[in-house]
Amino acid sequence: MRYDIVLSPEAFQDFKRLKGHVRAAAREAFEAHLRHEPAKVSKSRIKKLRGLSRPQYRLRVQEIRVFYDIVGSRVEILAIIPKSQALSWLEHRGKRS
Repeated sequence: MRYDIVLSPEAFQDFKRLKGHVRAAAREAFEAHLRHEPAKVSKSRIKKLRGLSRPQYRLRVQEIRVFYDIVGSRVEILAIIPKSQALSWLEHRGKRS
């Protein structure tokens, strides 16, 4: 199944702020990991977040973290955050289940 990838306004702004080489790596990771199997959990790349109803998943790309939900046939990217800010973002923006 092919998933549509949709960036929230916040994620789009985050994406635009990335350096060119990181943006390219993120775009490649979206296609490689989120386009066809966004829920396929791996030890290092994709993690299903526990205790949260939103975001549902985290994708690791170099030193950034991509938080996203899967809704039907869409992957909704909520934020693209540097690793150093990820925990703080989850505490403020994550919704407990």
